[in-house]
Amino acid sequence: MTGRVHSIQSLGALDGPGIRFVVFMQGCPLRCGCCHNPDTWDFSGGTKYAPQDIISKAVRYKEYFGAEGGITVSGGEPLCQPEFVRELFELCHGEGINTCLDTSGYILNDSIKELLKVTDRVLLDIKYTDSEQYKNHVGCELEKVIDFLGYLNSQKIPVTLRQVIIPTLNDDEESILKLKEIKNKYTCIDKTELLAFKKICQVKYDKMGIEFPFADIPSPDKETMTRLEKLLFN
Repeated sequence: MTGRVHSIQSLGALDGPGIRFVVFMQGCPLRCGCCHNPDTWDFSGGTKYAPQDIISKAVRYKEYFGAEGGITVSGGEPLCQPEFVRELFELCHGEGINTCLDTSGYILNDSIKELLKVTDRVLLDIKYTDSEQYKNHVGCELEKVIDFLGYLNSQKIPVTLRQVIIPTLNDDEESILKLKEIKNKYTCIDKTELLAFKKICQVKYDKMGIEFPFADIPSPDKETMTRLEKLLFN
C-alpha cells in the first residue's frame, strides 16, 4: 500500500485542533477558483509513501501534540486515496494519535465510509451555499457536499465547518445566513470558521504558467470579516 504525497508539515497550527502533523496528499479533480495549492492537482505527481513511512515520521512529534493535537491529512483531496489514508489513520490510533481529515467532502463511497470509521474529526470546506457557484467555481455539486455532511452527522463525527470568504461571491448577508442554517441544522458541527481569501498563492500559478482565476478579486477587509462573523454567530 502506497499513496502519493505532495508534502508534509511537521508542526502545523492551522489544520485542526492543537498542534498537528500535516500530510498533504497529491491529486485533486476539483478546480476551485481560490485554490492555494494548484501544485497538488496532478495525480501523477508527488512522492510515494507507505503509511508506515508517514507514521514513523509523525510519532517523532507526538510530544508536541498535547491533548488536542494529532495528525491531519489534507490535500489535494485525501478522499481520492481513501485506502491509504484509512491505513495511516489505523496506525495513528495504534499510537494514540488523534486523526483529522481536511476535505471538500464531494465524494462518498464504501471506501470512504471505512476511512471515516477511524477519523476523529473532519475539517469540511463548504465553499459556497449556492449550487450554481459550486458548479462554476469548484466543479462539483453543493448537494454532494451536503450529503457528505449528512453522513458525518449520522455517524456523530465531529466537524469543523470552514468557508473562505471571497468578495463579490460569498461575502453577502444571504450567503452567510444560509451557512448559518447549515451550521445550526447539523449537530455534528461544533466549530465554524470564516477564513479571509488571500492571494499569496499567485506565485505558484505564475511558476506553473497557469492563470489564477481569482487574481482580480481583492481580499476582504477586517470590517467585512467582523460583520460576517457577527451575522454567523449571533
